[in-house]
Amino acid sequence: MYNVMSPRAEEFISDEEIKECLAFASENKNNRKLIEQIIEKASKMEGVTHKEAIVLLDCEIEDLNQRIYKLAEDIKQEFYGNRIVMFAPLYLSNYCINGCKYCPYHLKNKHIARKKLSQEEIRKEVIALQDMGHKRLALEAGEDPVNNPIEYILESIQTIYGIKHKNGAIRRVNVNIAATTVEDYRRLKDAGIGTYILFQETYHKKSYEELHPTGPKSNYAYHTEAMDRAREAGIDDMGIGVLFGLNNYRYDFTGIIMHAEHMERFGGVGPHTISVPRVRKADDIDPDVFDNGISDDTFAKIVACLRIAVPYTGMIVSTRESQESRERVLHLGVSQISGGSRTSVGGYAQEEAPEDNSAQFDISDNRTLDEVVHWLMELSYVPSFCTACYREGRTGDRFMSLLKSRQIINCCHPNALMTLKEYLEDYASEGTKAIGEKLIAQELKKIPNQKVQKRAAEYISNIHLGKRDFRF
Repeated sequence: MYNVMSPRAEEFISDEEIKECLAFASENKNNRKLIEQIIEKASKMEGVTHKEAIVLLDCEIEDLNQRIYKLAEDIKQEFYGNRIVMFAPLYLSNYCINGCKYCPYHLKNKHIARKKLSQEEIRKEVIALQDMGHKRLALEAGEDPVNNPIEYILESIQTIYGIKHKNGAIRRVNVNIAATTVEDYRRLKDAGIGTYILFQETYHKKSYEELHPTGPKSNYAYHTEAMDRAREAGIDDMGIGVLFGLNNYRYDFTGIIMHAEHMERFGGVGPHTISVPRVRKADDIDPDVFDNGISDDTFAKIVACLRIAVPYTGMIVSTRESQESRERVLHLGVSQISGGSRTSVGGYAQEEAPEDNSAQFDISDNRTLDEVVHWLMELSYVPSFCTACYREGRTGDRFMSLLKSRQIINCCHPNALMTLKEYLEDYASEGTKAIGEKLIAQELKKIPNQKVQKRAAEYISNIHLGKRDFRF
């Protein structure tokens, strides 16, 4: 029985409900009147239900599809403007006791190079990331209570926040580790994490259990209910995602929107971010083994329909996607991307990518952070290294209130421009600096509040004089 307010995974992600929605969408994929009604509702920019969203995803009427894409662009612009938040993953350890069939870290893989960073090695990695210009990291670690206990994660967070190198500082540490207890989530909260991230991989229980045959992650309910435990512990910025290609994309698209609805209704605040990775080649993982791969066209429409369904959420596309793929979906809803990423343990402190096979997946976009920043600005986006909301306590429902009231441009836009200015002064190549200075001058004029605009301009002048870390 479907119940969005239930604490039980199989009730707020109801298999019967999803199947009924998929059948309904198939029956109505050419129902012009219904689809126009859903688009009209969505144009209010307050979201649509999971049942309505899958109808939009399945729509086969070309002119209505173009309206769907246009609406996604409009919503992205209304809520997030042309800002793109930058981050990088930091892999602490690839020791893992799970048996996930799509990840090379699985326990049975005996030839992958197993590594765990010491605190000194973490320091070197972080300095390398700071020297690129990064301010925001996403910690990654396999699930292994012996090699990667919660104490190791907490110590690593403390180490990262404590490193100040030249003008560099990591100002926000997001954490992507296995589902855990309320007590451990409280410890993560107390450590000052930004967003807690946990991908569902797939919401189809049978497929989930087949893909996770052994290890703690095999418990579907415990994994799926993790965000409720994190919320109980006081964490209010949470990121969800599925790994497209593992299961039928229509099923998981519907499931992730149902999860967002549950988080907002049951927990009081929806997901801070939604990620949309696709299965990629890795050490002993062949993505062609999975027969649910999706085309670039389908991927783009998933991004657009997620943006329409959950207008307030940040959307993340990583370096799993190519430059071409990322460029296509930026205007459809994506608000965060990684740049200059390494998915191997200890990959940043070395000038070249490690020759060993410790990477979690192959990267499709291998450009440096400077190249990605330059590319974004050429496309008229503002690369943002901002972490102000997190450090000012504007998280969870407070951040969502700012976003939903459309006042975010008077806060996030100046913060984005100031952190971009920091990047240009400290890390950018000459070509990137030139295009960036011109972009900042143009974008300052777009800040509606004249007092904020004037103060932002003053702060940016002070950054040029050597001062750092201004924020609204």
